[in-house]
Amino acid sequence: MNMDMKVGTSLKIKGKIADHADGFVINLGQGTDKLNLHFNPRFGESTIVCNSRDGNSWGQEQRDSHMCFSPGSEVKILVTFENNEFKVKLPDGHQLTFPNRLGHNHLSYLSVQGGFNISSFKLD
Repeated sequence: MNMDMKVGTSLKIKGKIADHADGFVINLGQGTDKLNLHFNPRFGESTIVCNSRDGNSWGQEQRDSHMCFSPGSEVKILVTFENNEFKVKLPDGHQLTFPNRLGHNHLSYLSVQGGFNISSFKLD
């Protein structure tokens, strides 16, 4: 909580994926029930799921089969927050885009769950 991410800024997250992880989650938004970006690589499905959440309702999943994450690896992820979308640059340079469905221009909430240990994160 109390993160200050505005439109036009980028969030750089570095960390290590746990050796036996089956996936992990990075959430950005205004709270646990207001998620502008739910980023969820799932190793068992070899897919990256992105979604949004407004209250109790999830949006429609956006799936991308470009899986460049693997258990035990060190990764860097860059999330750029723009007016109408998020751009997520993956460790191998591939970029995903996901719409800013909730339309917020300020994000104060970041959570990381699952098998991912953050070594650093920085807002630019």
